[in-house]
Amino acid sequence: MFFMMGITDGRKELKHHQVVICNRCGAYGQYAVFMTYTVLSLFFIPCFKWNRQYFVRTTCCNTVYRLNPEIGRRIEKGEDVEICEEHLQRVDWTGSCYKRCGNCGFTTTEDFEYCPKCGQRF
Repeated sequence: MFFMMGITDGRKELKHHQVVICNRCGAYGQYAVFMTYTVLSLFFIPCFKWNRQYFVRTTCCNTVYRLNPEIGRRIEKGEDVEICEEHLQRVDWTGSCYKRCGNCGFTTTEDFEYCPKCGQRF
């Protein structure tokens, strides 16, 4: 008997719509909220998530901020929360940290040449 299990990193876009004037570029934009996490999967079924972190990306200049975890949890539950400046901490975020498959949408931090889910080239 054998078990198939794996630990992977994931990213989930959260539903949140808030129009803002960006502090960095001065343009109108929106906050796009997302959560990163690590997940343990057994037989390809996600069983346990940990290391949840919440981030906000502005749609105007793509600046990324770390979001207060309490506010992030409330947004994840579907509450209508207004994000204030004191909830945000600017982060140096390079787009190369995450790779997203254009075919199936799988996101990973690993430096794969091919998607581990569908086999398409990144």
